[in-house]
Amino acid sequence: MNSPVTVTHPSAEMTTPVASAHGPIRVMLIDDERLARQGLRELLHEFSDVEIVGEADTAASAVAQIPSLSPDVIFLDIRLPGGDGFNVLESLDRVPLVVFVTAYSDYATQAFDVEAVDYLLKPVRRSRLEETLRRIRSEIGSGDQPPYALSDRICLRTPERTIIAPLSNLISLKAEGDFTRVAVAELSPLLICQTLGIYERTLPSPPFVRVDRSLILNLNRLSSVEISPSRGARVFMEGAEEPIPVGRTGLRRLRAALPQHLSGIPETES
Repeated sequence: MNSPVTVTHPSAEMTTPVASAHGPIRVMLIDDERLARQGLRELLHEFSDVEIVGEADTAASAVAQIPSLSPDVIFLDIRLPGGDGFNVLESLDRVPLVVFVTAYSDYATQAFDVEAVDYLLKPVRRSRLEETLRRIRSEIGSGDQPPYALSDRICLRTPERTIIAPLSNLISLKAEGDFTRVAVAELSPLLICQTLGIYERTLPSPPFVRVDRSLILNLNRLSSVEISPSRGARVFMEGAEEPIPVGRTGLRRLRAALPQHLSGIPETES
């Protein structure tokens, strides 16, 4: 049976799924200032559940190392040789949790637009770092619930009702601040009190792929891609009434994913 199950509740507290615990928090430090990395490293060494798995001092070095090191979280400076912290995030197929560490306060709004866990100003104080680590632990979760398998059902809770649906019925997930708009086959989109980053870490990939900062698509439901060389693409999904716009970064990630996971998807130029 593939139909979603709806449980209505007139007033209920919204809850969030919990990611599984995976031992120490794997941290990578990205900063072109050696002394800044050293100071942060010394502070982090005071926390027994933190493991520093790598460091980088340029944007290119960070992009090259992150996929192989697989950190849970990166402490990321904004101004880097060869680019900036936002360029680093745009270049990654899978983005870890992000804590910006910078001497400049004027990037805070942009930082939270990309769902940064926190924004630390240099020099970092231990008490402030403790707060950041509490946020990271909350994002990672401390329960024993494993990530979802494609055959699982998922519980999607809103203030009015709870939907229990097969994972295969999910069409797309779009970030809206600290919430996620989830499109489910046969239902109106649901606004869930849950960040997109948690879904990225718990949904199986493939077929769920984060194509840009704010969008995850279920590639098993992709039916066609309409490409515009100047604007990116419009993606048509099975079960969705309207196509989903995807920018050039998202189109590049789709091109990388489609040959690996899907075949015979038509592409039309517009």
